[in-house]
Amino acid sequence: MRRENQSSVSEFLLLGLPIQPEQQGAFFTLFLGVYLTTVLGNLLILLLIRLDPRLHTPMYFFLSHLAFSDVFFSSVTVPKMLVNMQTQDQSIPYVGCIAQMYFFLLFICLDNFLLVVMAYDRYVAICQPLHYTAVMREGLCALLTAGSWFFSCVHALLHTLLLSRLSFCADNTIPHFFCDLAALLKLTCSDTSLNELVIFTEGGVFAFLSLSAILASYIHIGATILRVPSIKRICKTLSTCGSHLFVVFLYYGTLAMIYFFSSANNSKVKDIVASVMYTVVTPMLNPFIYSLRNRDMKLALGILYRKGIIFAK
Repeated sequence: MRRENQSSVSEFLLLGLPIQPEQQGAFFTLFLGVYLTTVLGNLLILLLIRLDPRLHTPMYFFLSHLAFSDVFFSSVTVPKMLVNMQTQDQSIPYVGCIAQMYFFLLFICLDNFLLVVMAYDRYVAICQPLHYTAVMREGLCALLTAGSWFFSCVHALLHTLLLSRLSFCADNTIPHFFCDLAALLKLTCSDTSLNELVIFTEGGVFAFLSLSAILASYIHIGATILRVPSIKRICKTLSTCGSHLFVVFLYYGTLAMIYFFSSANNSKVKDIVASVMYTVVTPMLNPFIYSLRNRDMKLALGILYRKGIIFAK
């Protein structure tokens, strides 16, 4: 496209969720409740892990970072969506849109790496129980977590810098409730071949290696259990790994709905629904999954509750 047909874009318009105007109030109340539950639930996990010495283990160390990530992951998109629904002001500044995209990519990538690290932790705990303390030492846990943060920042910064070099046309309407990278690339007047190449190579390699590592960990766990099968051992393994497996299923399942199973007819609506699942619903479910299925978390919650009653008296 020629330069004279381009214009400088100072803001974008977010179309939001595909819901009727008369339903805005009900959905606003619903998503506000979900968001508050997400924030309070994940902060409660952080508080329990901080206060209970029995939860000062590698598994809960990684879980605390996942809870921290989920608070901010949800906060990147949901508050702006709620403001837009309440005020009917769909605009977002150019800088704000780029910043939202950066933090969205950062925390979704961080969740991905933390799920891999947690799968490795479960592999060592079940397949090498006698060496667990020696392997999952404090230094390695800190290194794995720092590496997850570092590569997530690099991943988000790379896509943000590549996007910032592009020019945008007069059309500044994003058919989404947040500044999605794919939606922004469709609005640009510049050549996006390099952006798409990086998305499919760097993003594809990260996703493939992460999912492969998780699958490999659980294949080894399954093989270890089946060598000496017992009902008690299987139940203990399911109790330990069930929460993590369910979160992995939610995370990768919703991403697969967008990138692999979306149909051409109704792909936009399906993409938005899937995006709501992994930006709004999944971060809210994590506290319930890890609390309700985990005996240590329930015990710590009971102790905190009893202490609260004592202090209240």
